[in-house]
Amino acid sequence: MTLAAVRPRLNPKVRLRFDRRTGRHLLLYPETGLELNDTATAIARLCTGEKTIDDMVDHLTGTYADASPGEIRRAVHEFLGVLADRGLLQGAT
Repeated sequence: MTLAAVRPRLNPKVRLRFDRRTGRHLLLYPETGLELNDTATAIARLCTGEKTIDDMVDHLTGTYADASPGEIRRAVHEFLGVLADRGLLQGAT
């Protein structure tokens, strides 16, 4: 299986929430949280276990027409790497 075929899913202990005070999204997990920018929020919303990384890149390429597919792919891989390093994903290696 290639990395692009992995179907990342947020860890069950993680919640994506909107913070009305700051107007930004947060990934909340036990004892801490991570404030997300718009791009990270869009990627986190796709971490349902249903889409492959390639599917996620294709979806975001249609949403962010001003960015190249290569830029989007790098952003997705980088953000998923951060989440995986923090133990916030399932189905990612």
